[in-house]
Formats: sequence, structure tokens, C-alpha cells
Amino acid sequence: MEIASPFVSRVIEVEKDWIDYNGHLNMAYYNVIFDRGGDDAAELVGLGAAYARERRLTTYTAEVHVCYVRELHLGDRVTVTFQLLDHDEKRFHAYQEIRHEEGWLAATSESLTLHVDMAGPKVTPFPPDILANMEAMRAAHAALPRPERAGRSIGIKRKA
Repeated sequence: MEIASPFVSRVIEVEKDWIDYNGHLNMAYYNVIFDRGGDDAAELVGLGAAYARERRLTTYTAEVHVCYVRELHLGDRVTVTFQLLDHDEKRFHAYQEIRHEEGWLAATSESLTLHVDMAGPKVTPFPPDILANMEAMRAAHAALPRPERAGRSIGIKRKA
């Protein structure tokens, strides 16, 4: 398995139904784009739709932090990068960026995702083959610099 560093999704085009009354991409659809790009990365490590269907195991997002950097509009074409920052036997921490086809940054997303047994549902360890794939992706991404926007918190900074 060859893993790009960072992983880059297929091209995703902003759809008409995603545009809000302000004439730009509604904030909810940035998450749709991140999810589609994340699905591409998940397929690479074996965590795609077939995995859920056949093994009855899947992933649930536990936490996400999105930063909206620049507006997207109808017809804009973007890709999503995916960088695996960390993982353990039941979770992974990822950082993603939506980039316009011209190269500029539209948004970032940092997330914590859980591995789930659908029979519970309950959080459960990754099977050995998936854990090995996660370790391979983490090793491939280890040389990447830690993203500046990763680990941010939300708050109002006040002058002393």
C-alpha cells in the first residue's frame, strides 16, 4: 500500500444545493467536503463502506474543529488533504485541509474519530490488519510538519 504524504482526495466540486442565501458555500457543506475527502483516506486504510457492511465495524466522529479561511462558491473545485497526526488501538486524530484547485486554502478541520462495533454500538479496538494500515499511514505522515492550526482552542482573547 502506497500512502501519499499527506493523502490527497479526488476532486470535489461545490454543488448548487450547497450554496446558501449569502451566495457562498454553507458552513455545513464544508463538513460534507471534509467527510468525502476523509472517506477517500478511510478507503485507503481499509475503513470504507465495504468494511462497515462486511465486518459490522465503522468509525464515528467524536470531536471536530473547523476553521473557515476563505469562501467557496458554486462550481469551485477542491481537494481535501488528510494527515494522520496520531492513533491508538481505538481512535485516530487527523488534520484536513480543503484546497481550491488554484492552491489556496479554504478551510481546515481537526478531528478525533472512534472505531466502533456497530452491534453495540461501542468503541472497540481496530482489528490487526486495520491497525497495521493505520501504523503505515502514521509512519508515512510522520515526516510532515505539525500543522500550525492543529491543537487550536476556541475563545475570545482579551487584552490585559
